[in-house]
Amino acid sequence: MRVRNSRTISVRGKVIFLLASLTALWGFAAWVTGAEGVNMLGVATLDAGIAQPQEKLLVNLQTERRMTMVALGDPISARRQHASLTSQRQATDTTLVDFRALATGGFVRWIADDALDERVAQALHALDGLAGIRADVDAGRGDRERVAAAYDTVIDQQYRIYDSMAQLDDPGVAKDTRTAILMARAREVLAREDSLAAGVLAAGKMTTVERARFAQLVGTQRYLFGNALAELPAADAASFQRLQDTPQAADLRNMEEQLMNPPGSAQAALPVSLVHWNTIATDVLQRLQQVVLTTGDGITDRAVPIAVGVVVRLLAAAGLGLVAVIAAIVFTITTARRILGQLDKLRTEARELAENRLPAVVTRVSRGEEVDLATEAPPLDFGADQIGQVGEAVNEVQRTALSLAAGQAQLRRDNATVLSNLARRFLVLVQQQLSQLYAMQRRGDIEPAELDNLFKIDHVATRMRRHAENLLVMAGSRPGRGWREPIAMLDVVRGALAEVEDYQRAQVSVLAPAWVEGHVVSDVIHLFAELVENALRFSPPVTTVTIVGELVAHGYAVEIEDRGLGMSREALDEANHKLANPEQATLSTHPLLGLYVVGQLAERHGIGVTLKQSPYGGLSAVVLIPRELVHLTASGVGDLETQTWADRLGASAPPIGAPVRQLSSPRHSTGPRPLAGPQPLVGAQPYADPQPFTEAQPYADPRAGAQPEPVIEHMIGSVAAFSTGPLARLTVHPGHPGPSRADQPAKDAGPAGTTLNGLPRRSPQTHLAAPLRTSSASSPPQPDTGKPGASPEEIAATLASYQRGTEAGRERAARQIDERSDPPPGPSA
Repeated sequence: MRVRNSRTISVRGKVIFLLASLTALWGFAAWVTGAEGVNMLGVATLDAGIAQPQEKLLVNLQTERRMTMVALGDPISARRQHASLTSQRQATDTTLVDFRALATGGFVRWIADDALDERVAQALHALDGLAGIRADVDAGRGDRERVAAAYDTVIDQQYRIYDSMAQLDDPGVAKDTRTAILMARAREVLAREDSLAAGVLAAGKMTTVERARFAQLVGTQRYLFGNALAELPAADAASFQRLQDTPQAADLRNMEEQLMNPPGSAQAALPVSLVHWNTIATDVLQRLQQVVLTTGDGITDRAVPIAVGVVVRLLAAAGLGLVAVIAAIVFTITTARRILGQLDKLRTEARELAENRLPAVVTRVSRGEEVDLATEAPPLDFGADQIGQVGEAVNEVQRTALSLAAGQAQLRRDNATVLSNLARRFLVLVQQQLSQLYAMQRRGDIEPAELDNLFKIDHVATRMRRHAENLLVMAGSRPGRGWREPIAMLDVVRGALAEVEDYQRAQVSVLAPAWVEGHVVSDVIHLFAELVENALRFSPPVTTVTIVGELVAHGYAVEIEDRGLGMSREALDEANHKLANPEQATLSTHPLLGLYVVGQLAERHGIGVTLKQSPYGGLSAVVLIPRELVHLTASGVGDLETQTWADRLGASAPPIGAPVRQLSSPRHSTGPRPLAGPQPLVGAQPYADPQPFTEAQPYADPRAGAQPEPVIEHMIGSVAAFSTGPLARLTVHPGHPGPSRADQPAKDAGPAGTTLNGLPRRSPQTHLAAPLRTSSASSPPQPDTGKPGASPEEIAATLASYQRGTEAGRERAARQIDERSDPPPGPSA
């Protein structure tokens, strides 16, 4: 027979042989020294540490229970025997201390399993309640039935420990253990019968409930003893039978029958005396205790030979195992050197490939670069054996990874190109639709209701344009809209609100004057629009979304706060992580498309976006635009040379009592169309001491047929220069000056300068600054000429003509800006 050379044996064969020998060795040892050996060797430990001290504790508990029943049955004699009861309680406490120390000892805890540990803990917890039971008895707060039930509960917890100790591997020993436990439980039932009878005899009477309970206990103990006798070993069964044949046992059975079936009426005196019952019952219980202990000792004696056999098998397994281990070591030393050397080399090369070369090549391939794979990632060569085959498998993985990376990169580029082309074509169609809408809006014969519908369609088209630009962002492209010169922050916010649904709920509270760099205006508008739309979508329709902007040390901060549903802490942290690391976020893991777009736009320009919990329960999005993208003047020149950023921080925030601005309904939905020379916002100058804050009131939709909102006349001139967007009009809140009523005649006025009640009369524009005052305050009231007013048709025609004129002026201003902005790209092929 030809012996096969060890060098030709495969690595798999060597490893299988080595593992098979070690597995067989330790499997045999585990079989010999496994659960059976530990279980049987632990019988003596559990018997000495738990069973024996617990048996003493049970005897004392049963004695204390009987003496307590006697004391409750005859309180007069109980006072004379109080010393005996106290002595018995002390004996119980002494055995309890011993049981607690042994049952929780280190070696017993190591032998015991989890179930036994739990039963011991429950038993000790029940024993802690003895003090409360004794206190109730001494205070006279308990009757015999309730106190007996409390003692029974404590004792039952002790017997549950026996049930956990009966889980032995040897069938014969396990059967005898269960029989011994059955004997112990039968003795406990007899002890309960004894305590009940002692209490009844001490009281001198037996109720119907007590007689029924007594009969139940008698039947139970006789049934349990009968079952145990059938399962006991021959020697133990004979010992128990001898006890049953004693005159004491017969006398006890006779007294049980007399108590269950009294010869006279139920109200007659009991036929059994307390002294005689105590003498007989105590003797029988002690004899039964001896039988139970003898049965337990026999079980322990029978377990010792089994444990000795376990030790013998353990020694045999150790000898055979030693021989097998020596052979395995010799074989391993001779074969492992070459295997380990090759594996170490393979590991080094594979790690270098996986951690350095392959990622670099995949990255370059993903970017579309031309890569020479043979030079950048050369194949691994480790021979023709099994380790060499592993190296070839690594080479195959490398080639597959590079091929997949190249294919995926090309697929992503193709998808991005197609997506970008489709988006741009869609944008062209939307822009054409907007142009058609502008032309229809400029018609002179259009009705007001039709004009309002056109404005609504215009707004929907503007939102469609933003969603199309979302596709460009996801494709990595840039929208075609752009501006060369800085645009006012107010116009940027207006343009964002013009691109969202339900814009009427958006409220611009405070917006410090600043101008955004022209080339980022489109992306900033898009970013604001996504955040505002998320805030509107996830908040109740009866709430508002507040927008606040101010200069800060690192740029310009805009806070968008809603009062909606909010997010959990985990979801909020995850969203902020994806906003800060958009390259790690994918559309498959990003449930909110708007936040994905926000992250891409923010990363493109270095804008910081942070989400946080709002005090109102919703979310607050803080957008921090870097200083290099924000200007303090419309020209954007000299921001940092002639005036430091810190100098303007104090002048950027209006006073607390300043009016809150809220945007009204849009008349166009095309985003900001700033004029050539934006003017600073009203209130941009440094302010005096803060005044009490006046809370803004919610606004209704102006298109819903409500009365026209009053306009602050002295603001029109300063705001009109940059109010060319779709959200141009400013509204006045209650509590702020409205149109003057100086031309209305007073009715029953008092003296000059006072009202009818003698109070000072208010003079319009008295407290306004001099440059803001108009001559209307000092002009005398004009008398009513009595001429009839214009008809409703004439008023409607006049307002429509005025509206068309203002629209035409805004369109001309927008075209001037469009001529100076970057032209939008044409449709892609």
